[in-house]
Amino acid sequence: MKIEFTKALVTGGAGFIGSHLVEALVSAGSRVAVVDNLASGRLANLAHLQDYIEFHQNDIRQLKTLLKVAQACDVVFHLAAVVAVQQTIDDPVGSAMVNEIGTINVLEAARRNNVQRLVLASSCAVYGDDPRLPKNETMPPVPASPYAVHKLAAEHHARVYGELYGLKTTSLRFFNVFGPRQDPASPYSGVISIFMARAIADQAPVIFGDGNQSRDFVYVKDVVKALILAANSNDSAGKPLNIGTGTSVSINRLWDLIASQAGRQLAPAYAPARAGEILHSVAGIELAGSRLNYKPDYSLEQGLAETLEWYRDQR
Repeated sequence: MKIEFTKALVTGGAGFIGSHLVEALVSAGSRVAVVDNLASGRLANLAHLQDYIEFHQNDIRQLKTLLKVAQACDVVFHLAAVVAVQQTIDDPVGSAMVNEIGTINVLEAARRNNVQRLVLASSCAVYGDDPRLPKNETMPPVPASPYAVHKLAAEHHARVYGELYGLKTTSLRFFNVFGPRQDPASPYSGVISIFMARAIADQAPVIFGDGNQSRDFVYVKDVVKALILAANSNDSAGKPLNIGTGTSVSINRLWDLIASQAGRQLAPAYAPARAGEILHSVAGIELAGSRLNYKPDYSLEQGLAETLEWYRDQR
C-alpha cells in the first residue's frame, strides 16, 4: 500500500496487530520505530524485521523515552494498551495508568515533536450493551468495563489534542480482529485463535451459551489497511471510525467453518453463558468507507484459511 510519510512510530509494535502494521510499513518503504514493553508483545513477532526497524523496549508511561523516539516521525500509530478486559477490572488503577496516562504521554510526545498525524487504536467496546445493530458512530457510547472507559477517554484526549494543538488524530474502533500471531494460550485470546488451536489438536472446543451469539470478525490485514489509510487521510481528523466488515457470523457457524477447513468433525461442548455477554455485534462501516475509502479485502473464509496455515506452521 502506498504511504505518504517517511517515518512512523508504532507503540505496541511487537503485539498481534502492531507487528502486522510494522511489517506493512517496512514493506511500503517507511522507516519505523517501535516502542513495546513486551508485557504482551513478543520479539519473535518482529524477528524477521529486526534489521529494518528501531526497537525500543520501553513503557509508554515513560514520557522522556517517547519524546526521544518520536523525533523526526511524521505519524504515530498508538496501539500499546492493556487490552485484557478482566485485567482492567482486576487492576483498574494500574491499567488506567497505561491506557489513559500512557495515551496522554504518546499524544504529548507527538505534539512536542510536531508530528503531523496520530492514529489511535480504539475499540467497539465503547458501545457497551446497546442492542441496536449495526453499531454506528452516532450511537452514544455506554462503556461497561474499565477497558472500554479507557478507550473512550483516549478518544477524547486525542480529539482535544487536535482541537487545542492542531495535532491531526483519528480514532479507529476495531471490532473482533483475528489473524496470525494471536496467542491462543492467553486467557484473553479471541475465540478464533482458541478455536484454531483446538481444531489443530483435534479437540472439541467449549462454546459458552447456545452459540447463536454473533460477532463481526475482521482480518488483521484489513485492520492494518485501515490504519494506513487513516494515516494518509486528510478527511478523518478528530473522528472515531468503525473498522469491521459490516457482516457477522454466529459462534456455531464459526466453529463449523474452522473445523471444515481443518478437516475435523468435532461437535463442540457447551457451557453456561457468560454473565453480561453481548449477544450480537456488527459494525456499521459506511463512515470509514466515505472518509477513508475503507473496504475490507478479505472474506471470513479467506482470513480463516491464512490464519489456519500460520497455526499449522507454528505447531
